[in-house]
Amino acid sequence: MKQSEFLNVVMPFKDKLFRLAKRLLVSREEAEDATQEILMKLWSKNEKIGNYKNVEAFAMTMTKNFCLDRLKSKQASNLKLVHSNYGDDNASLQKQVETRDSLSWVEKIMEDLPEQQKMVLQLRDVEEYDFDEIGELLNMKPTAIRVTLSRARKTVREKLMQKHSYGIG
Repeated sequence: MKQSEFLNVVMPFKDKLFRLAKRLLVSREEAEDATQEILMKLWSKNEKIGNYKNVEAFAMTMTKNFCLDRLKSKQASNLKLVHSNYGDDNASLQKQVETRDSLSWVEKIMEDLPEQQKMVLQLRDVEEYDFDEIGELLNMKPTAIRVTLSRARKTVREKLMQKHSYGIG
């Protein structure tokens, strides 16, 4: 595959790879490094890439596995979740502060979710993947995905309600 063909195939979902890496790793720099590494690996498989049924799903799986390996390594013992892809220029300052505070609490709550719930919630609610795509990426059946997603959302909702009802959670 020529470089221009490769770029046409891979570049449309490059941002999704970055967001997933950022969700799993501590910093923008770590996520950028991971994304770059995945793009290099994809380029090295460039001759075979046309054989994959869903290149995006393959790349997302590579990203997930790479980041989880990085998290398990000794060098990455201090990594945590980070996600800051939200913004609304028209909102009042008070609304922006409240939104930022809520997003911060959701991030903290997600940090404590089991790994599988964290991944399903990220892929479904942030990246907006459908259940079949998530099943392919995580090797799960649709029913298991729905149950996992439901449990993750319920936990986030309950902990947010506690925080808003009682102040500091």
